[in-house]
Parts: sequence; structure tokens; C-alpha cells
Amino acid sequence: MMRLGAAVRAALSSLVLIGALSVGGCAALGAPSLAGPAGDLEGRLSVILDDPGLAGTRWGMMAMTLDGQVLVDIRADDRFSPASNTKIFATATAFALLQGLDAPDPADGTSIRLEDRGDGGAVDVVLVGAGDPALGDGPACMTNCLAQLADAVATRTLRVGDVIGDDRLYPDERRGPGWAWEDMQEGFGTAVSALTVNDNIVVLQVSPGVRAGAPVQAAWRAGDDLLPLVNTAVTVAEGEAALRLERRPGEDAVRLYGRMPVGGAAIPLRVGLDDPARMAAMRFRSLLEARGVTVDGTVRTRHRPLDLSDDPARGEASPAGVEPGGVEAARLARPPLLGSLTRTAKFSQNLHAELMLRRLGRVEGAGSSADGLAQVRAMLATAGIQPSAFDLYDGSGLSAYNRVSPRATATFLLWTSRQPWGEAWRATLPVGGRDGTLARRFVDTPLEGRIFAKTGTLNGVNALAGFLTAASGRTLVVAIYANDRPSTAGSATEVMDLALVALAAGN
Repeated sequence: MMRLGAAVRAALSSLVLIGALSVGGCAALGAPSLAGPAGDLEGRLSVILDDPGLAGTRWGMMAMTLDGQVLVDIRADDRFSPASNTKIFATATAFALLQGLDAPDPADGTSIRLEDRGDGGAVDVVLVGAGDPALGDGPACMTNCLAQLADAVATRTLRVGDVIGDDRLYPDERRGPGWAWEDMQEGFGTAVSALTVNDNIVVLQVSPGVRAGAPVQAAWRAGDDLLPLVNTAVTVAEGEAALRLERRPGEDAVRLYGRMPVGGAAIPLRVGLDDPARMAAMRFRSLLEARGVTVDGTVRTRHRPLDLSDDPARGEASPAGVEPGGVEAARLARPPLLGSLTRTAKFSQNLHAELMLRRLGRVEGAGSSADGLAQVRAMLATAGIQPSAFDLYDGSGLSAYNRVSPRATATFLLWTSRQPWGEAWRATLPVGGRDGTLARRFVDTPLEGRIFAKTGTLNGVNALAGFLTAASGRTLVVAIYANDRPSTAGSATEVMDLALVALAAGN
């Protein structure tokens, strides 16, 4: 645990007995109350947040009741990086605009088309992406699997020409503005594509050699041998494992370096992809060959380059949709989007958030990120959020350019609580001490099972926004941000959580 400063330790001591508060809000054993004027509560919370171990961190916080009464206003109009708090705006827009979130869609799934080459050769097989975030491959896949499409091809022909990955449903925007280049090799920073398989990651299984000085053993998970591997990691006699992956921009090869101690536990490393459509086509070729289908040609891709007309702010007509050629041989039914939305919120799944943003972009546009952000901004305007209170550049929160004020976020949360879909949307958020990114937070505190909120973490950033049930039993909306955290300070979540427990106890 992070070492707390003296002021925070004192505050924590005064809160120990508050953990015995009943649901009705009565303090047991004469525990001190944090109730009182808003300014007094803000002062107490400011003492908690002003921890010397986090010196230099910039805090912002707003809390209010569901009737709009402001309880806490600490730099609530300053703009902060929200990190993955950004996801609440994209997912809520989906609940507001899209119908049938809890139903499968047989017309909106990944498909296979057979195209005549015109030269008398075997037909080309085109794997057409539908923006489905749940498409899978591998032994564990039971439904919505590439293998089902490969079976369909094998029943029609045992010889094909090229295998083509087509992700032109969305323009070729693999990463968002302000994404860090070093994240591209990580599973959380993988490229975005309308043709997504296994979350666009491959897994490298790593284990130590039998003796010090031997190479670390590294092999791709079955079916994931899509990228060249350069392994320079070595086994050492003792110590902690320290492994790093490197995939340079514009290159496919992955370099593994570092060390592992003899007898150390095996480690799976997730590697993000740069061209998911090509990797999907490579997987599909292997599936076809395993079914006795001869592939005469090569693996290639079809992308749709981003165009100026993909930005609705320019006022130009959206680009025409791409009409696939050939004959459809098979199509999967896309699973309900509710599952992806829940996973996005509960586990902060970046790729799913970005795919949802592009799906929103199809409401009135051609599926660009800018089209999707236009829908999000329109919803924020409907919620009464001023344009000066936020800047959003993606749907996941990976962009270092995103900014939002605590007041804007709290006001937006309050607005969602009054919408007919608000309760269903809130159910997708992590629950303190129970699941998702809050599974290990608020355990054994009065907020266990009583806070529903989205987390956020970037370099120097911690964030949390959502709903909590106070000691009085009433629901509060809260947004709290820690920005500019020094690299020497570690995470700010422990102090943040202490402040939230204090807020709940005082209301």
C-alpha cells in the first residue's frame, strides 16, 4: 500500500469508526461525523487530498445529490485529463442512440464473400469485417467464431485464390490522436479495425530456461504465430522477472528482452497488432488449409483510407459506403452489443470503446472516429455541458489530448440518471469491492457494493466518476481527478478512495 502522509493518517484514524455506520447513517460508538456545511466538508476532504506523498498532484472534485445540490466543489471548473473516464461518454451515447443493445443482429455480423477473379482461376475469399468486437478464433471459441466461416467455405469449394481481409466498413484509423507510440505494442494499445479477432492481440508464452545463462523460452500461443519473434531474454540465477517487448513503428517483428529467474512462473505477454485485417486473413488462411482447402494465392487486405469528408466538422457529404463484390457465402450473427458495452465499462476495454465510437459514427456518417465524436458531443450538449468544459479526441481515453472538468462529468452523470436508459447504463459500471476495475478497491469499507463508478489511469493520472450510496442512503454523483502526479509518487487511488469514503460518511 502507498505510504500515507501524516494528515491523511489522522483523517484515516478519525474514519475508522465511521466504517461501522449503518445504512441509515447513524454512527456507532460515537464516531465523528463529517456532516456539516459544504465548505467544512470540502476542507476536510482537502486535508485528505493534500497528502505530502502526492505533493505536486493537481486535484479536482465535484459531488452532488440527485436533485442537483452541490456538496463538494474543489477546482470543479478546471479541466483535467479523464483517462478512461472518457469511456462513460461513448458508452452512454450508445445507450441513448442505439436500439436493440441486448439482442443479436444477424444482419450486422462478419461475413465471407466469394469473388470471381476473371482469369479462370479459383475464386478469392474475402473476409468482410462488420465492426464486431466479439469475433473470436481458437479452441476456446464456441460461438461467433472464424472457424464457422471456414467451415462454410470448405463446404462450397476446396480451392481458392487469394484470402483477403476487408475492414473498409470503417476508415483506416488504427489509433487515435494523442495516443503514445510506445503503447502500440501493448494489448491495451492495439490497432482498431472493423475486422477484429481475439481483441486484436496475440499472446506470447514466456518461461525461464533450465539454468542460468540459458535463453528464456518463448513461444506464441496456438494460432497466434502471426508475427516474427526476436528473443534476447536470458535466464538468471535469482531475482525478479523483468521482461520487455518492443515492436518498432512500421515493423512486424517483436523483440523480447530482459531476464527471468530459474524456476520462475511462466508469464503470458499480450502483444497488440498493427494491421488486424491482415492478421485476421492470415488466421483464416490457416483455418482453410486445416480443412483441406488449397490456397493458390496470397494473403492481402482492403482498407479504406481516411478522407477529409470523414470529418463532419468540414460540412462535406459523408463518403459513400463500400459495396463488397462477389457472392456472400456465409454470415455470422453479431452478438448483442450490451456484452461489449459492459466489458468496456467493467474492465476498461480500450479496443471495444473505440469500435463502439465508430459504430456511433454510422448513425449519421460513414463510421469514422470524428463521426462518432460528433454524436458524443451532441449528447453532451443535450445534457447541458458547455463545449468549453471538455475536449474529446477518442472513445477510450488513451489520448493525452482529452480534457474534461469535474463539474461537466458530474452534471453529465446527473443527466444520465434521469434518462429512461440511465439505470441500465449504470449497471454496466464497476462495483466497488465486487467486480471489474473496482474489484479490489473499497473492500471492507462502507462503500463496498455501494459505489458504481468508472476508473481511469494514465501516466500521472488517476480518475473516478460515478454514483455512490452515502451513509444516509441517498445517492450521490461524484467525479474526482488527480492529474500531474509526479512519477515518484505512485498511484493516487488510495487517497482518492479515502476521500470518497469520507464523502459518503458525511452525507
